[in-house]
Amino acid sequence: MLAIETVHSMVVGRELHALRDAIIDSAPAEVAELLSLLSTEERVLIFRILPREFAAEIFAELDVDLQSTLLSGLGDRHTARLLDEMAADDRTALLEEIPAEAARKLLALLPKEEREVALTLLGYPEGSVGRLMSPDFLTIQQDWKVREVLDHIRAHGRESDSLDTLYVVDSKGVLVDEVSVKNLLLASLDDEVVSLMNYKFEALAVQSDQEQAVELFKKYNRPTLPVVDSAGVLLGIVTVDDILDVQEEEVTEDIQKLGGSEALEDAYIRTPVTTLIQKRAGWLLVLFVGEMLTASAMTYFEDAIQRAVVLALFVPLIISSGGNSGSQASTLIIRALAVGELRLKDWMSVLRREFIAGISLGALLGAVGFLRVLIWAQFVDTYGDHWLALAFTVFFALLGVVTLGSVAGSMLPLGLKKLNLDPATSSAPFVATLVDVAGLILYFTVAMLLLSGTLL
Repeated sequence: MLAIETVHSMVVGRELHALRDAIIDSAPAEVAELLSLLSTEERVLIFRILPREFAAEIFAELDVDLQSTLLSGLGDRHTARLLDEMAADDRTALLEEIPAEAARKLLALLPKEEREVALTLLGYPEGSVGRLMSPDFLTIQQDWKVREVLDHIRAHGRESDSLDTLYVVDSKGVLVDEVSVKNLLLASLDDEVVSLMNYKFEALAVQSDQEQAVELFKKYNRPTLPVVDSAGVLLGIVTVDDILDVQEEEVTEDIQKLGGSEALEDAYIRTPVTTLIQKRAGWLLVLFVGEMLTASAMTYFEDAIQRAVVLALFVPLIISSGGNSGSQASTLIIRALAVGELRLKDWMSVLRREFIAGISLGALLGAVGFLRVLIWAQFVDTYGDHWLALAFTVFFALLGVVTLGSVAGSMLPLGLKKLNLDPATSSAPFVATLVDVAGLILYFTVAMLLLSGTLL
């Protein structure tokens, strides 16, 4: 990649031809990274000296803020050329991100045909496959010979977003089958397309959710998939690079929710502080109210604490262990649901596995807690004469709390999924707060059973 100092030097020295040649020899993604480090004036200058097609490739790699800034500096003529050269799906992504008024101005700069394509794609629901698809693809007829298909590719291949697969349609544009270019190249020139068809293909519905498209791409391991309407008419194609962007957005959203916050619509650094506060305040209030229940539970057992202050020493240990086990379970289940490893019908298997895991982990932590009391009792008199009963209290409380946390943390995401809610909203902090309250109740209940007549 070109060094920033080299670019600065070439711009100052007006060595524009040399700069143009050096940039053309670089990959579009590398140039986009370089442009993000330059001033607006330098970006505009570079875009004005680049070939239109290459400039459009670089432009598609920039984030929306840089794209908007660059367009405002290029002027209408260069902006129109750049938008015209952009792939339709990349252009749609830009137009749906910028303010409506700016989008209308950009649409007005497009030629009539391209403007109609842009408006058609923007007409599909937000988050649908229709917003992702590209209308630039090649179709062929089943009665064509391979020789005719290859001639068709040579004549129109540059207009297509992908050439790994060609789509066979009938006279009404209905998708009949798909044929890989590899099979075409290996076939005889006089073979007909129909001889290469097996009528086995997968297609995306134009109105379906983008998340479904992600699942199909993962399932069939394809670089492209066709998009059809309810009548089976081929409307466009979706390429894997767009699917990777969708998947990244989904993962980012889930991670943000797992942290106990609403998902951000924009990048963190571009999100106003006021929006950050709004997104986080709601969940913080919910969690705070939940923790108030913990205080209420402590108040309920106030008499027990006054009679055996030593019980309070283990409260943080007990509730944190339950919260941690619940957070672990919920995170594992939420991710398993997100990647399709789990289905709702697997709930009984999940319950059984987490119950066993919870008891095992609880016994492990309980044993450590038991040893902690036992060893301390040999050197200090903190726990008094009834240290053994206290040790058993800690053991059984940890056993129960960790088991409860594992079961609750695994079942809550599945329950939300059953209600058609996002499982990620059962974030780790939320599960931990619920288990805190239940853990306190369980701990003091065990203490009253085992320490009654001694410490209590």
